[in-house]
Amino acid sequence: MSDQLRAVIVGSGPNGLTAAARLATAGWEVDVYERADSIGGAAASTSTTFSNDAIVDLGAAGHPFGVASPAFRSLDLEQHGLEWVTAPYEMAHPLVDDDTAFLSNSLEETAASLGEDAQAWKRLHGPTVSHIDQHLENFLGPILRWPNHPLRMVQFGPPALLPASVLGKALFTTERARALLAGSAVHAIASPAKPCTGAFGMLFGGLGMTRGWPVARGGTQAIVDALSSVITLNGGKLHTGREVTDLRELPPADATVLNLTPRQILRLRGTDLPDAKKRQLGRWKYGTATYKVDFLLSEPVPWTDPRVGQAGTVHLGGKIEEIAFAEDEAAAGRMPERPFVMACQQFAADPSRGLTLWTYAHVPHGYVEKHPNEVRDAIINQIERFAPGFRDTIVAAEDTSPAALEDWNPNLVGGDIAGGSMSGAQVLLRPGLALRPHRLRRGLYLASASTPPGAGVHGMPGWWAAHEAMVDHKRTL
Repeated sequence: MSDQLRAVIVGSGPNGLTAAARLATAGWEVDVYERADSIGGAAASTSTTFSNDAIVDLGAAGHPFGVASPAFRSLDLEQHGLEWVTAPYEMAHPLVDDDTAFLSNSLEETAASLGEDAQAWKRLHGPTVSHIDQHLENFLGPILRWPNHPLRMVQFGPPALLPASVLGKALFTTERARALLAGSAVHAIASPAKPCTGAFGMLFGGLGMTRGWPVARGGTQAIVDALSSVITLNGGKLHTGREVTDLRELPPADATVLNLTPRQILRLRGTDLPDAKKRQLGRWKYGTATYKVDFLLSEPVPWTDPRVGQAGTVHLGGKIEEIAFAEDEAAAGRMPERPFVMACQQFAADPSRGLTLWTYAHVPHGYVEKHPNEVRDAIINQIERFAPGFRDTIVAAEDTSPAALEDWNPNLVGGDIAGGSMSGAQVLLRPGLALRPHRLRRGLYLASASTPPGAGVHGMPGWWAAHEAMVDHKRTL
């Protein structure tokens, strides 16, 4: 009889695939089960939404954490076909009066573009930029542990605990610098007026000025394909079209890893979870939703500031006060007239994508439009503020509402792409107060954005879930 350890993975999003890849490379026998007909979860791409010449990311688009992920580096995904590409500017944040803030792949260049706030920007971001890998080791794992680099955590801590809006107003005098910080902070899908959003602003900015905010050449699916290559080359198997509703129907395994959020876990039969753990999962809260619209264009977006066309990511929300108001409205269940919109111009880095513009707006959880095209028109109007004539470049558009997102991927509950609210205690305690948050019990592990370090295509929840399984079975990499 073979003494090879065996793992089954439920869900083939990037976190499930990362867990599978780590276990497979460690010598485990691995089977991945996916309900859909193709793998990838919210990291899939398609070339058929508009035409065979246009590639659209169905979920995630830009990858500042992906290119910096310790898990992806360890798995050496570039050797499996993954190629990161960046635009001339990592991010642009246009403002009124033809003013624009730019995030460059350099602390010096970014600071120089901020005029009188140049030195303040360098003082805030300098320590993060200088020690980015150590900061990532601290933050891309369970929070309730002694950090690998405690001095860096102390350096990062005080400003990071503040709301990004408070931090920006305290340190900067220009709207450009304040907006640049706030826009990065809103990747938490929370108002920049909320505590701890300063951390998101600093970390996303630090990544942009070091590793960049790249896209995967050919589409986000390339990340999934690289992970799949690692798994299959190490003997792992991928089973699509296999929805799992009862763990007892799966083959016996030493470890079962769930790439699911708390709601799906509670619906799953055969978990044998203690009542206390079920109550903890039942208290999990989901957050603000996204409403996604993909555009096929006849020409690049006619930005008032032409340099914005050279940015891979564009934040559309105006000044910091406008952003905070829109995010607060969405969190309170009210559709903002001017929602925060993120647009990705992947073609600025990867012309093979075709002229497709990926956008989403932050909307109330589970939002249902009051009339057809309500959110699409709000997104178009936000873009038109800074790119008059954009409407005339639209050849086709495809909307994906919060309900449609959840129907496509049940982990996106109510359109929440972060696996749960990223505000309040949940930003730190995912999915609850646990020293081993990726371990539901011995033999059952959790690998989703509902665990540390949270949302993003970086695979770290899966990496840590695999780590917990190997610790329980006394085998580590």
